[in-house]
Amino acid sequence: MNTRTRTDVLLLVAFCGFLFFYGLGAFGLLGADEPRYAQVAREMLDRHDWITPTLQGKPWLEKPVLYYWQAIISYSIFGVSDCAARMPAAFDTALMIAAIFFFLRRFRPGSETDGALITAACAGIIGFARGASTDMPLSAMFAIALLGWFAWYEGRKRNGLIVFYFFLALATLAKGPVAIFFAGAILFIFIAIKRDWKAILGSLWVPGILIFLAVASPWYAAVQSRNPEFFRVFILEHNLGRFGQDLYHHRQPFWFYLPVLLLALMPWTLWLILAVAERLRVTMSATERKLSLATHAGSWQLFLLIWLLLPVLFFSASQSKLPGYILPAIPAGALLVTEYLRNLQSENKRLPISLVSLHSILCGLLVFAALAAPGIQLHHRLTAGMGTYVAAVVAVLVMIGIAAAIVRMGIAILRPATMLPIVIGVAALLKLAAPAVDATQSARPVAQVLQGFSHEAFPVALFHTNRQLEYGLEFYLNRPAGRYENGEVPREGHVLVSNQNASDYFSDLLPGRKVSFLTSVPAQKLDLFWVGPAN
Repeated sequence: MNTRTRTDVLLLVAFCGFLFFYGLGAFGLLGADEPRYAQVAREMLDRHDWITPTLQGKPWLEKPVLYYWQAIISYSIFGVSDCAARMPAAFDTALMIAAIFFFLRRFRPGSETDGALITAACAGIIGFARGASTDMPLSAMFAIALLGWFAWYEGRKRNGLIVFYFFLALATLAKGPVAIFFAGAILFIFIAIKRDWKAILGSLWVPGILIFLAVASPWYAAVQSRNPEFFRVFILEHNLGRFGQDLYHHRQPFWFYLPVLLLALMPWTLWLILAVAERLRVTMSATERKLSLATHAGSWQLFLLIWLLLPVLFFSASQSKLPGYILPAIPAGALLVTEYLRNLQSENKRLPISLVSLHSILCGLLVFAALAAPGIQLHHRLTAGMGTYVAAVVAVLVMIGIAAAIVRMGIAILRPATMLPIVIGVAALLKLAAPAVDATQSARPVAQVLQGFSHEAFPVALFHTNRQLEYGLEFYLNRPAGRYENGEVPREGHVLVSNQNASDYFSDLLPGRKVSFLTSVPAQKLDLFWVGPAN
Protein backbone atom coordinates (compact mmCIF):
# COMPACT_ATOMS: atom_id res chain seq x y z
CA MET A 1 0.00 0.00 0.00
CA ASN A 2 1.63 3.24 -1.15
CA THR A 3 1.56 6.60 0.63
CA ARG A 4 -1.36 7.91 -1.47
CA THR A 5 -3.46 4.86 -0.71
CA ARG A 6 -2.67 5.04 3.01
CA THR A 7 -3.71 8.69 3.03
CA ASP A 8 -6.97 7.86 1.24
CA VAL A 9 -7.70 5.02 3.64
CA LEU A 10 -7.08 7.24 6.67
CA LEU A 11 -9.36 9.89 5.16
CA LEU A 12 -12.04 7.29 4.59
CA VAL A 13 -11.71 5.92 8.13
CA ALA A 14 -12.05 9.43 9.57
CA PHE A 15 -15.17 10.24 7.54
CA CYS A 16 -16.81 6.87 8.21
CA GLY A 17 -16.05 7.20 11.91
CA PHE A 18 -17.72 10.60 12.00
CA LEU A 19 -20.64 9.91 9.67
CA PHE A 20 -21.60 6.46 10.99
CA PHE A 21 -20.30 6.05 14.56
CA TYR A 22 -19.97 9.46 16.19
CA GLY A 23 -22.88 10.28 18.49
CA LEU A 24 -24.81 7.05 17.89
CA GLY A 25 -26.47 7.51 21.25
CA ALA A 26 -27.08 11.25 20.90
CA PHE A 27 -30.81 10.55 20.91
CA GLY A 28 -32.77 7.52 21.98
CA LEU A 29 -34.24 4.81 19.79
CA LEU A 30 -36.94 6.17 17.49
CA GLY A 31 -40.14 4.81 16.00
CA ALA A 32 -41.50 1.34 16.67
CA ASP A 33 -38.88 -0.69 14.80
CA GLU A 34 -35.66 0.46 16.47
CA PRO A 35 -36.62 -0.42 20.08
CA ARG A 36 -38.43 -3.55 18.95
CA TYR A 37 -35.41 -4.97 17.11
CA ALA A 38 -33.12 -3.92 19.96
CA GLN A 39 -35.31 -5.68 22.52
CA VAL A 40 -35.58 -8.87 20.45
CA ALA A 41 -31.77 -9.10 20.40
CA ARG A 42 -31.61 -8.49 24.15
CA GLU A 43 -34.10 -11.28 24.86
CA MET A 44 -32.11 -13.68 22.69
CA LEU A 45 -28.96 -12.70 24.60
CA ASP A 46 -30.66 -13.16 27.97
CA ARG A 47 -31.87 -16.64 26.96
CA HIS A 48 -28.56 -17.56 25.27
CA ASP A 49 -30.70 -18.52 22.27
CA TRP A 50 -29.24 -17.82 18.81
CA ILE A 51 -32.14 -19.40 16.90
CA THR A 52 -35.59 -18.06 17.83
CA PRO A 53 -36.15 -14.27 17.98
CA THR A 54 -38.66 -13.38 20.70
CA LEU A 55 -40.46 -10.26 21.91
CA GLN A 56 -42.06 -10.34 25.36
CA GLY A 57 -41.02 -13.98 25.45
CA LYS A 58 -43.08 -14.90 22.37
CA PRO A 59 -41.59 -15.88 18.97
CA TRP A 60 -41.06 -12.82 16.75
CA LEU A 61 -40.61 -14.23 13.28
CA GLU A 62 -41.06 -11.18 11.03
CA LYS A 63 -37.35 -10.85 10.18
CA PRO A 64 -34.37 -13.22 9.89
CA VAL A 65 -31.54 -13.28 12.36
CA LEU A 66 -28.44 -11.44 11.09
CA TYR A 67 -29.16 -8.11 12.80
CA TYR A 68 -30.01 -9.89 16.06
CA TRP A 69 -26.75 -11.85 15.98
CA GLN A 70 -24.77 -8.70 15.38
CA ALA A 71 -26.63 -6.84 18.15
CA ILE A 72 -26.00 -9.71 20.57
CA ILE A 73 -22.27 -9.43 19.87
CA SER A 74 -22.45 -5.65 20.25
CA TYR A 75 -24.30 -5.95 23.58
CA SER A 76 -21.73 -8.48 24.78
CA ILE A 77 -18.89 -6.04 24.03
CA PHE A 78 -20.40 -2.65 24.87
CA GLY A 79 -23.31 -3.53 27.14
CA VAL A 80 -27.00 -3.16 26.33
CA SER A 81 -27.71 0.39 25.17
CA ASP A 82 -29.26 2.30 22.29
CA CYS A 83 -25.76 3.04 21.00
CA ALA A 84 -24.85 -0.66 21.00
CA ALA A 85 -28.15 -1.48 19.27
CA ARG A 86 -27.18 0.84 16.40
CA MET A 87 -23.63 -0.45 16.12
CA PRO A 88 -24.39 -3.33 13.67
CA ALA A 89 -25.75 -1.01 10.96
CA ALA A 90 -22.82 1.39 11.39
CA PHE A 91 -20.32 -1.46 11.16
CA ASP A 92 -22.00 -3.00 8.11
CA THR A 93 -22.03 0.36 6.33
CA ALA A 94 -18.33 0.89 7.02
CA LEU A 95 -17.64 -2.62 5.70
CA MET A 96 -19.57 -1.82 2.51
CA ILE A 97 -17.65 1.44 2.02
CA ALA A 98 -14.35 -0.42 2.45
CA ALA A 99 -15.46 -3.01 -0.12
CA ILE A 100 -16.38 -0.25 -2.58
CA PHE A 101 -12.99 1.41 -2.09
CA PHE A 102 -10.95 -1.73 -2.75
CA PHE A 103 -13.20 -2.88 -5.60
CA LEU A 104 -12.83 0.45 -7.41
CA ARG A 105 -9.10 0.51 -6.67
CA ARG A 106 -8.81 -2.79 -8.54
CA PHE A 107 -11.31 -2.32 -11.38
CA ARG A 108 -11.79 1.45 -11.72
CA PRO A 109 -8.46 2.85 -10.45
CA GLY A 110 -8.46 6.54 -9.74
CA SER A 111 -12.10 6.67 -8.61
CA GLU A 112 -11.84 4.60 -5.44
CA THR A 113 -11.74 7.51 -2.99
CA ASP A 114 -14.45 9.47 -4.77
CA GLY A 115 -16.69 6.42 -5.08
CA ALA A 116 -16.33 5.42 -1.44
CA LEU A 117 -16.84 8.95 -0.09
CA ILE A 118 -19.75 9.77 -2.40
CA THR A 119 -21.50 6.59 -1.27
CA ALA A 120 -20.74 7.28 2.38
CA ALA A 121 -21.99 10.86 2.07
CA CYS A 122 -25.47 10.04 0.72
CA ALA A 123 -28.22 11.16 3.10
CA GLY A 124 -29.96 7.79 2.92
CA ILE A 125 -26.78 5.87 3.69
CA ILE A 126 -25.96 8.08 6.68
CA GLY A 127 -29.49 7.86 8.04
CA PHE A 128 -29.85 4.09 7.86
CA ALA A 129 -26.25 3.54 9.00
CA ARG A 130 -27.26 5.14 12.29
CA GLY A 131 -30.40 3.07 12.87
CA ALA A 132 -31.11 -0.16 14.72
CA SER A 133 -32.82 -1.97 11.86
CA THR A 134 -32.41 -4.78 9.34
CA ASP A 135 -32.31 -2.48 6.30
CA MET A 136 -28.61 -1.64 6.31
CA PRO A 137 -27.39 -5.18 7.08
CA LEU A 138 -29.31 -6.32 3.99
CA SER A 139 -28.14 -3.45 1.79
CA ALA A 140 -24.48 -3.67 2.80
CA MET A 141 -24.21 -7.44 2.39
CA PHE A 142 -26.13 -7.28 -0.88
CA ALA A 143 -23.84 -4.56 -2.26
CA ILE A 144 -20.69 -6.49 -1.34
CA ALA A 145 -22.15 -9.61 -2.97
CA LEU A 146 -22.82 -7.79 -6.25
CA LEU A 147 -19.35 -6.24 -6.22
CA GLY A 148 -17.95 -9.74 -5.79
CA TRP A 149 -19.92 -11.05 -8.75
CA PHE A 150 -18.83 -8.20 -11.02
CA ALA A 151 -15.23 -8.73 -9.92
CA TRP A 152 -15.59 -12.32 -11.12
CA TYR A 153 -17.24 -11.19 -14.35
CA GLU A 154 -14.39 -8.79 -15.12
CA GLY A 155 -11.51 -11.06 -14.13
CA ARG A 156 -13.06 -14.57 -14.16
CA LYS A 157 -11.34 -15.38 -10.88
CA ARG A 158 -13.23 -17.63 -8.48
CA ASN A 159 -12.47 -15.39 -5.49
CA GLY A 160 -15.17 -13.05 -6.74
CA LEU A 161 -17.77 -15.82 -6.69
CA ILE A 162 -16.70 -16.82 -3.18
CA VAL A 163 -17.41 -13.25 -2.08
CA PHE A 164 -20.68 -13.24 -4.02
CA TYR A 165 -22.13 -16.40 -2.52
CA PHE A 166 -20.86 -15.76 1.02
CA PHE A 167 -22.27 -12.24 1.26
CA LEU A 168 -25.46 -13.18 -0.58
CA ALA A 169 -25.98 -15.75 2.16
CA LEU A 170 -25.50 -13.05 4.79
CA ALA A 171 -27.96 -10.80 2.93
CA THR A 172 -30.45 -13.68 2.99
CA LEU A 173 -29.92 -13.99 6.74
CA ALA A 174 -30.49 -10.24 7.01
CA LYS A 175 -33.89 -10.01 5.35
CA GLY A 176 -34.76 -13.21 3.56
CA PRO A 177 -35.26 -14.42 -0.02
CA VAL A 178 -35.60 -10.88 -1.41
CA ALA A 179 -31.78 -10.84 -1.62
CA ILE A 180 -31.74 -13.95 -3.81
CA PHE A 181 -34.53 -12.62 -6.01
CA PHE A 182 -32.89 -9.25 -6.64
CA ALA A 183 -29.43 -10.71 -7.20
CA GLY A 184 -30.77 -13.22 -9.70
CA ALA A 185 -32.91 -10.64 -11.52
CA ILE A 186 -30.12 -8.05 -11.76
CA LEU A 187 -27.58 -10.56 -13.04
CA PHE A 188 -30.01 -12.11 -15.54
CA ILE A 189 -31.05 -8.75 -17.03
CA PHE A 190 -27.42 -7.65 -17.27
CA ILE A 191 -26.34 -10.91 -18.94
CA ALA A 192 -29.34 -10.81 -21.29
CA ILE A 193 -28.52 -7.29 -22.49
CA LYS A 194 -24.88 -8.28 -22.90
CA ARG A 195 -25.92 -11.56 -24.59
CA ASP A 196 -23.18 -13.28 -22.62
CA TRP A 197 -25.10 -16.44 -21.82
CA LYS A 198 -21.99 -18.34 -20.79
CA ALA A 199 -21.84 -16.07 -17.75
CA ILE A 200 -24.95 -17.76 -16.36
CA LEU A 201 -23.28 -21.15 -16.35
CA GLY A 202 -20.12 -19.63 -14.95
CA SER A 203 -22.05 -17.96 -12.15
CA LEU A 204 -23.75 -21.19 -11.10
CA TRP A 205 -20.57 -22.46 -9.47
CA VAL A 206 -21.24 -25.52 -7.34
CA PRO A 207 -18.69 -24.74 -4.58
CA GLY A 208 -20.18 -21.25 -4.34
CA ILE A 209 -23.70 -22.64 -4.02
CA LEU A 210 -22.45 -24.95 -1.27
CA ILE A 211 -20.92 -21.94 0.51
CA PHE A 212 -24.28 -20.17 0.30
CA LEU A 213 -26.14 -23.16 1.69
CA ALA A 214 -23.58 -23.72 4.45
CA VAL A 215 -23.94 -20.13 5.65
CA ALA A 216 -27.65 -19.44 5.16
CA SER A 217 -29.53 -22.72 5.48
CA PRO A 218 -28.64 -23.92 9.03
CA TRP A 219 -30.50 -21.10 10.76
CA TYR A 220 -33.55 -21.35 8.47
CA ALA A 221 -33.72 -25.10 9.08
CA ALA A 222 -33.29 -24.68 12.83
CA VAL A 223 -35.88 -21.91 13.25
CA GLN A 224 -38.42 -23.79 11.13
CA SER A 225 -37.85 -26.93 13.18
CA ARG A 226 -38.41 -25.08 16.46
CA ASN A 227 -41.23 -22.87 15.15
CA PRO A 228 -43.46 -24.65 12.60
CA GLU A 229 -45.33 -21.38 11.95
CA PHE A 230 -42.14 -19.68 10.67
CA PHE A 231 -42.78 -20.37 6.98
CA ARG A 232 -46.31 -18.99 7.16
CA VAL A 233 -45.41 -15.91 9.22
CA PHE A 234 -42.16 -14.95 7.51
CA ILE A 235 -42.49 -16.13 3.90
CA LEU A 236 -46.23 -15.94 3.28
CA GLU A 237 -47.19 -12.94 5.44
CA HIS A 238 -44.10 -10.75 5.66
CA ASN A 239 -42.70 -11.35 2.18
CA LEU A 240 -45.43 -12.31 -0.28
CA GLY A 241 -48.20 -10.75 1.80
CA ARG A 242 -46.48 -7.37 2.13
CA PHE A 243 -45.96 -7.17 -1.62
CA GLY A 244 -49.45 -8.20 -2.68
CA GLN A 245 -51.52 -6.59 0.07
CA ASP A 246 -51.40 -3.54 2.31
CA LEU A 247 -51.39 -5.62 5.49
CA TYR A 248 -49.73 -3.04 7.73
CA HIS A 249 -51.14 0.27 6.47
CA HIS A 250 -48.08 1.23 4.42
CA ARG A 251 -49.94 2.05 1.21
CA GLN A 252 -48.35 4.80 -0.89
CA PRO A 253 -48.80 6.03 -4.50
CA PHE A 254 -46.87 4.36 -7.33
CA TRP A 255 -44.45 7.29 -7.60
CA PHE A 256 -43.62 7.24 -3.87
CA TYR A 257 -40.04 6.04 -4.40
CA LEU A 258 -39.08 8.78 -6.85
CA PRO A 259 -38.81 11.52 -4.19
CA VAL A 260 -37.45 8.97 -1.71
CA LEU A 261 -34.64 8.09 -4.13
CA LEU A 262 -33.83 11.73 -4.86
CA LEU A 263 -33.74 12.60 -1.15
CA ALA A 264 -31.69 9.52 -0.29
CA LEU A 265 -28.99 10.57 -2.78
CA MET A 266 -28.75 14.13 -1.41
CA PRO A 267 -26.56 16.13 -1.99
CA TRP A 268 -25.67 14.23 -5.18
CA THR A 269 -29.25 14.31 -6.54
CA LEU A 270 -28.55 16.52 -9.54
CA TRP A 271 -25.72 14.29 -10.73
CA LEU A 272 -27.83 11.17 -10.22
CA ILE A 273 -30.51 12.56 -12.54
CA LEU A 274 -27.92 13.43 -15.18
CA ALA A 275 -26.13 10.09 -14.82
CA VAL A 276 -29.32 8.04 -15.15
CA ALA A 277 -30.51 10.10 -18.12
CA GLU A 278 -27.16 9.66 -19.87
CA ARG A 279 -27.01 5.92 -19.22
CA LEU A 280 -30.63 5.40 -20.35
CA ARG A 281 -29.91 7.32 -23.55
CA VAL A 282 -26.90 5.13 -24.29
CA THR A 283 -28.78 1.93 -23.43
CA MET A 284 -31.75 2.80 -25.64
CA SER A 285 -29.57 3.54 -28.66
CA ALA A 286 -28.54 0.28 -30.34
CA THR A 287 -25.39 1.77 -31.86
CA GLU A 288 -24.21 3.53 -28.71
CA ARG A 289 -25.13 0.53 -26.56
CA LYS A 290 -22.98 -1.77 -28.68
CA LEU A 291 -20.01 0.58 -28.49
CA SER A 292 -20.47 1.15 -24.77
CA LEU A 293 -20.83 -2.51 -23.82
CA ALA A 294 -17.59 -3.29 -25.64
CA THR A 295 -15.76 -1.40 -22.87
CA HIS A 296 -15.29 -2.30 -19.21
CA ALA A 297 -16.63 1.10 -18.17
CA GLY A 298 -19.78 0.68 -20.27
CA SER A 299 -20.50 -2.76 -18.81
CA TRP A 300 -19.97 -1.47 -15.28
CA GLN A 301 -22.30 1.49 -15.82
CA LEU A 302 -25.01 -0.75 -17.30
CA PHE A 303 -24.69 -3.07 -14.30
CA LEU A 304 -25.10 -0.11 -11.94
CA LEU A 305 -28.14 1.18 -13.84
CA ILE A 306 -29.91 -2.18 -13.55
CA TRP A 307 -28.93 -2.47 -9.88
CA LEU A 308 -30.35 1.00 -9.24
CA LEU A 309 -33.62 0.75 -11.15
CA LEU A 310 -34.78 -2.80 -10.45
CA PRO A 311 -35.48 -2.45 -6.69
CA VAL A 312 -37.12 0.94 -7.24
CA LEU A 313 -39.43 -0.30 -10.01
CA PHE A 314 -40.20 -3.57 -8.23
CA PHE A 315 -41.22 -1.99 -4.94
CA SER A 316 -43.13 0.75 -6.75
CA ALA A 317 -45.54 -2.02 -7.75
CA SER A 318 -45.80 -3.28 -4.16
CA GLN A 319 -48.96 -2.62 -2.16
CA SER A 320 -46.83 -1.92 0.92
CA LYS A 321 -44.14 0.77 0.69
CA LEU A 322 -41.57 1.97 3.19
CA PRO A 323 -38.50 4.14 2.44
CA GLY A 324 -36.04 1.47 3.56
CA TYR A 325 -37.22 -1.00 0.93
CA ILE A 326 -35.13 0.66 -1.80
CA LEU A 327 -32.01 1.15 0.33
CA PRO A 328 -30.20 -1.65 -1.60
CA ALA A 329 -30.39 0.58 -4.70
CA ILE A 330 -28.66 3.60 -3.12
CA PRO A 331 -25.04 2.34 -3.41
CA ALA A 332 -25.61 1.76 -7.12
CA GLY A 333 -26.89 5.31 -7.52
CA ALA A 334 -23.84 6.71 -5.72
CA LEU A 335 -21.47 4.66 -7.88
CA LEU A 336 -23.30 5.77 -11.02
CA VAL A 337 -22.74 9.38 -9.90
CA THR A 338 -19.06 8.56 -9.40
CA GLU A 339 -18.80 7.26 -12.96
CA TYR A 340 -20.59 10.28 -14.38
CA LEU A 341 -18.34 12.75 -12.57
CA ARG A 342 -15.28 10.73 -13.59
CA ASN A 343 -16.32 10.98 -17.25
CA LEU A 344 -16.91 14.73 -16.93
CA GLN A 345 -13.49 15.19 -15.38
CA SER A 346 -11.79 13.15 -18.11
CA GLU A 347 -13.36 15.42 -20.74
CA ASN A 348 -11.71 18.38 -18.98
CA LYS A 349 -14.65 20.68 -19.70
CA ARG A 350 -15.86 23.51 -17.53
CA LEU A 351 -19.18 22.80 -15.86
CA PRO A 352 -22.06 25.05 -16.93
CA ILE A 353 -22.86 27.73 -14.37
CA SER A 354 -26.43 26.40 -14.21
CA LEU A 355 -25.25 22.98 -12.95
CA VAL A 356 -22.81 24.52 -10.50
CA SER A 357 -25.57 26.78 -9.17
CA LEU A 358 -28.11 23.97 -8.80
CA HIS A 359 -25.62 21.74 -6.99
CA SER A 360 -24.61 24.56 -4.67
CA ILE A 361 -28.27 25.31 -3.91
CA LEU A 362 -28.89 21.66 -2.99
CA CYS A 363 -25.90 21.74 -0.66
CA GLY A 364 -27.15 24.97 0.89
CA LEU A 365 -30.63 23.52 1.40
CA LEU A 366 -29.09 20.53 3.17
CA VAL A 367 -27.25 22.83 5.57
CA PHE A 368 -30.33 25.00 6.12
CA ALA A 369 -32.52 21.98 6.87
CA ALA A 370 -30.03 20.69 9.44
CA LEU A 371 -29.53 24.04 11.17
CA ALA A 372 -33.15 25.15 11.10
CA ALA A 373 -34.67 21.82 12.12
CA PRO A 374 -38.13 22.45 13.61
CA GLY A 375 -38.07 23.38 17.26
CA ILE A 376 -34.29 23.77 17.44
CA GLN A 377 -32.72 26.95 18.78
CA LEU A 378 -29.06 27.43 17.94
CA HIS A 379 -27.03 27.02 21.13
CA HIS A 380 -30.40 27.05 22.97
CA ARG A 381 -30.02 30.81 23.43
CA LEU A 382 -31.37 32.33 20.22
CA THR A 383 -35.03 32.78 19.48
CA ALA A 384 -36.56 30.46 16.89
CA GLY A 385 -36.71 33.33 14.39
CA MET A 386 -33.07 34.23 14.97
CA GLY A 387 -32.10 30.58 14.64
CA THR A 388 -33.75 30.40 11.23
CA TYR A 389 -31.99 33.61 10.20
CA VAL A 390 -28.58 32.28 11.24
CA ALA A 391 -29.27 28.99 9.44
CA ALA A 392 -30.14 30.88 6.26
CA VAL A 393 -26.96 32.98 6.45
CA VAL A 394 -24.76 29.91 6.97
CA ALA A 395 -26.52 28.08 4.12
CA VAL A 396 -25.99 31.00 1.73
CA LEU A 397 -22.31 31.22 2.68
CA VAL A 398 -21.92 27.49 2.02
CA MET A 399 -23.65 27.84 -1.36
CA ILE A 400 -21.40 30.72 -2.39
CA GLY A 401 -18.28 28.94 -1.17
CA ILE A 402 -19.02 25.72 -3.03
CA ALA A 403 -19.97 27.51 -6.24
CA ALA A 404 -16.86 29.70 -6.13
CA ALA A 405 -14.59 26.71 -5.50
CA ILE A 406 -16.03 24.68 -8.40
CA VAL A 407 -15.94 27.63 -10.82
CA ARG A 408 -12.35 28.42 -9.89
CA MET A 409 -10.88 24.89 -9.59
CA GLY A 410 -13.16 22.81 -11.79
CA ILE A 411 -14.93 19.51 -11.26
CA ALA A 412 -11.96 17.99 -9.43
CA ILE A 413 -12.93 19.99 -6.34
CA LEU A 414 -16.63 19.07 -6.49
CA ARG A 415 -16.47 16.01 -4.24
CA PRO A 416 -14.20 17.55 -1.57
CA ALA A 417 -16.27 20.75 -1.55
CA THR A 418 -19.51 18.80 -1.23
CA MET A 419 -18.25 17.02 1.88
CA LEU A 420 -18.40 20.35 3.74
CA PRO A 421 -22.22 20.61 3.92
CA ILE A 422 -22.38 16.92 4.82
CA VAL A 423 -20.09 17.44 7.81
CA ILE A 424 -21.92 20.63 8.83
CA GLY A 425 -25.29 18.93 8.48
CA VAL A 426 -24.42 15.84 10.52
CA ALA A 427 -22.68 17.91 13.21
CA ALA A 428 -25.66 20.27 13.44
CA LEU A 429 -28.16 17.44 13.72
CA LEU A 430 -26.15 15.72 16.43
CA LYS A 431 -25.37 18.81 18.47
CA LEU A 432 -28.41 21.02 17.89
CA ALA A 433 -31.29 18.78 16.88
CA ALA A 434 -30.50 15.65 18.90
CA PRO A 435 -31.64 17.01 22.30
CA ALA A 436 -35.02 18.04 20.90
CA VAL A 437 -35.42 14.80 18.94
CA ASP A 438 -34.65 12.84 22.09
CA ALA A 439 -37.05 14.89 24.20
CA THR A 440 -39.98 14.73 21.77
CA GLN A 441 -39.62 11.48 19.81
CA SER A 442 -37.87 8.88 21.98
CA ALA A 443 -39.09 6.87 24.96
CA ARG A 444 -35.70 7.32 26.65
CA PRO A 445 -36.55 10.51 28.60
CA VAL A 446 -39.88 9.01 29.69
CA ALA A 447 -38.07 5.90 30.93
CA GLN A 448 -35.60 8.09 32.81
CA VAL A 449 -38.48 9.84 34.57
CA LEU A 450 -40.00 6.47 35.51
CA GLN A 451 -36.68 5.12 36.76
CA GLY A 452 -36.30 8.23 38.92
CA PHE A 453 -39.34 7.28 41.04
CA SER A 454 -37.87 4.05 42.40
CA HIS A 455 -35.07 1.55 41.86
CA GLU A 456 -37.63 -1.25 42.03
CA ALA A 457 -39.14 -2.70 38.85
CA PHE A 458 -42.72 -1.56 39.43
CA PRO A 459 -45.39 -2.34 36.78
CA VAL A 460 -46.02 0.22 34.05
CA ALA A 461 -49.19 0.55 31.98
CA LEU A 462 -50.13 2.75 29.02
CA PHE A 463 -53.32 4.43 27.89
CA HIS A 464 -53.93 6.39 24.68
CA THR A 465 -50.25 6.42 23.70
CA ASN A 466 -48.57 5.38 20.47
CA ARG A 467 -46.84 2.06 19.95
CA GLN A 468 -43.46 3.79 19.61
CA LEU A 469 -43.66 4.62 23.31
CA GLU A 470 -44.78 1.09 24.13
CA TYR A 471 -41.83 -0.60 22.41
CA GLY A 472 -39.42 2.09 23.58
CA LEU A 473 -40.33 1.71 27.25
CA GLU A 474 -40.13 -2.04 26.88
CA PHE A 475 -36.50 -1.69 25.76
CA TYR A 476 -35.40 0.97 28.24
CA LEU A 477 -37.17 -0.61 31.23
CA ASN A 478 -36.58 -4.18 30.01
CA ARG A 479 -40.10 -5.25 30.85
CA PRO A 480 -43.42 -5.13 29.01
CA ALA A 481 -45.89 -2.31 29.54
CA GLY A 482 -49.54 -3.36 29.56
CA ARG A 483 -52.20 -1.45 27.64
CA TYR A 484 -55.45 -0.42 29.23
CA GLU A 485 -57.12 -0.55 25.80
CA ASN A 486 -56.32 -4.27 25.64
CA GLY A 487 -57.69 -4.94 29.12
CA GLU A 488 -54.17 -5.17 30.56
CA VAL A 489 -54.88 -3.25 33.79
CA PRO A 490 -52.52 -4.49 36.54
CA ARG A 491 -54.26 -5.29 39.83
CA GLU A 492 -51.23 -4.24 41.83
CA GLY A 493 -50.10 -0.65 42.21
CA HIS A 494 -48.50 0.68 39.05
CA VAL A 495 -47.50 3.77 37.10
CA LEU A 496 -49.84 4.76 34.31
CA VAL A 497 -48.52 6.74 31.34
CA SER A 498 -51.25 8.43 29.32
CA ASN A 499 -51.72 11.33 26.97
CA GLN A 500 -52.74 14.61 28.55
CA ASN A 501 -56.39 14.35 27.56
CA ALA A 502 -57.12 10.89 28.91
CA SER A 503 -57.80 11.43 32.64
CA ASP A 504 -61.55 11.78 32.08
CA TYR A 505 -61.72 8.04 31.35
CA PHE A 506 -60.08 6.93 34.60
CA SER A 507 -63.25 6.74 36.69
CA ASP A 508 -64.70 4.15 34.31
CA LEU A 509 -61.44 2.25 33.81
CA LEU A 510 -60.33 2.24 37.46
CA PRO A 511 -63.47 2.11 39.66
CA GLY A 512 -62.65 2.38 43.34
CA ARG A 513 -58.89 2.75 42.81
CA LYS A 514 -56.89 5.73 43.98
CA VAL A 515 -55.21 7.65 41.16
CA SER A 516 -52.52 10.21 42.04
CA PHE A 517 -50.88 12.57 39.60
CA LEU A 518 -47.08 12.20 39.58
CA THR A 519 -45.65 14.43 36.88
CA SER A 520 -45.86 15.42 33.24
CA VAL A 521 -43.56 15.02 30.25
CA PRO A 522 -44.59 18.19 28.39
CA ALA A 523 -42.37 17.59 25.35
CA GLN A 524 -44.41 14.46 24.54
CA LYS A 525 -47.74 15.65 25.99
CA LEU A 526 -47.80 12.82 28.52
CA ASP A 527 -49.01 12.61 32.12
CA LEU A 528 -47.82 10.05 34.66
CA PHE A 529 -50.07 8.76 37.47
CA TRP A 530 -49.72 6.35 40.34
CA VAL A 531 -52.62 3.89 40.41
CA GLY A 532 -53.14 2.20 43.76
CA PRO A 533 -53.77 -1.55 44.05
CA ALA A 534 -57.23 -2.96 43.46
CA ASN A 535 -59.26 -3.97 46.49
